[in-house]
Amino acid sequence: MSVTNRLLFIFEMANNHQGDLTHGQRIVQEMGKIARRFRIRAAVKLQYRNLTTFIHPSFRQTEHKQIKRFLSTELSKNQYADLVEVIRDAGLTTMCTPFDEESVDDIVNHGIDIVKVASCSAADWPLLEKIAATRKPVICSSGGLRVEEIDQVVNFFSHRNVKDFSLLHCVGVYPTQNSGVQLNFMDTLRRRYHWLDIGYSGHEAPENYDVAKVAVAKGAKILERHVGVPTDTVNLNAYSMNPEQTAKWVESALLAAEIGGSIEGTKVVTQEEVESLQSLRRGTFVRESVGAGDALTRDKVFFAMPCSEGQTTSSEYQDTMTASATLSANAPVTERRQRTLDNQLRTLIHQAKGMLHEAHIAIGDMYNIEMSHHYGPEQFRSNGALIVNLVNREYCKKLIIMLPSQRHPNHRHIKKEETFQLLRGDLEVKLNGVIHTLTPGDILLVERGTWHSFATSKGCIFEEISTTHVIGDSYYEDPQIAQLDVMQRKTVLTMW
Repeated sequence: MSVTNRLLFIFEMANNHQGDLTHGQRIVQEMGKIARRFRIRAAVKLQYRNLTTFIHPSFRQTEHKQIKRFLSTELSKNQYADLVEVIRDAGLTTMCTPFDEESVDDIVNHGIDIVKVASCSAADWPLLEKIAATRKPVICSSGGLRVEEIDQVVNFFSHRNVKDFSLLHCVGVYPTQNSGVQLNFMDTLRRRYHWLDIGYSGHEAPENYDVAKVAVAKGAKILERHVGVPTDTVNLNAYSMNPEQTAKWVESALLAAEIGGSIEGTKVVTQEEVESLQSLRRGTFVRESVGAGDALTRDKVFFAMPCSEGQTTSSEYQDTMTASATLSANAPVTERRQRTLDNQLRTLIHQAKGMLHEAHIAIGDMYNIEMSHHYGPEQFRSNGALIVNLVNREYCKKLIIMLPSQRHPNHRHIKKEETFQLLRGDLEVKLNGVIHTLTPGDILLVERGTWHSFATSKGCIFEEISTTHVIGDSYYEDPQIAQLDVMQRKTVLTMW
């Protein structure tokens, strides 16, 4: 799926669509046009309040600004149901913010797709209890909440097994100035709740499109803004966008997504980039004439640009190279670097170290590391694992690092019982022929004598806690491995 298709845009009805069904329908139609124009995932968000009970009876005649606004923009339940159908007919996702328990029932009765929690309700535990019970996807704004309060909200929905839960950074100031947006806090949210989709709900000035760009650059997968349609009798407030501004906002976000590239943060090196940099690289040249078979040691070569096509670059050069033909002084070297097994294994080790760094797992300086290669080092890329031995007393602790698509063959232990806990990535463990698919955090017991093998698709790091590890206590099902001495299928890495 493309980066842009991963974004969800939420169009929130400005000022409760003025309490006018026809006007609300027009807003939906305009947002539908924008969604189709840019081919985006988009939702229109309503707000439900049962004003009979939501407002205290003694305050229905008050001059309270918000109460007056709510009463003046009230629709009936049937009118809201009609508006929901208009949203669906426009090809948009239906979303609604309830402010009381009865409104949650209305959301369920109207078949609305997503429940949105407003910042002012993010610690309204009776209301959140009702929302969690719907088992619908929930998106929660976090305006005005300190990080420890956000922890409480995330744990609340986690404890209630709400699987589809997302969190929006939000600042409840209307409109929000650039200095108050604080988008760097999204980095904290993404690190702290890395398994959640994190987004941004904005209240900045309607012509401010830079905030959306930065939010996407910060990893926002959801963007929300207030939208409306001005008329002769309707003026939009200082933080709501008209259709033209909404289109520019969407376009700005999509541009940022395109510039950002892969949502997973992977990098693609194109042939165009390779060729561009090649023209800037230094090539290898001989200082003086050399004959065929002469060693091209460091004192016999120099590096300079330009590097012609097929020439040995300075990064490819090895001081173990020999000339395959006679070369005159200043002639380019065209030898190819030997891809030795040692170099290939070093590359894989560097990759494993990178996985530890990316997972923020520090192993200290009290360890030794084994490369487990059951079918020889040549097959390590597909069959094997890196084992970081940390503790081996009456108890034992190891970290197992597996590269993408690696497998570890079927074996068992007679003396050792072990427990696996997946820390990062994906892991499939087969115990006595039964497959267990682990996700980060999952724990799996491997009892003594149990045949087990494991494999990963995208790479993984898992922890092994066991009784004392005894050399020679691994018995392999494959006779080809079983006949090997322990140190024939392992290499202790002294350079890590």
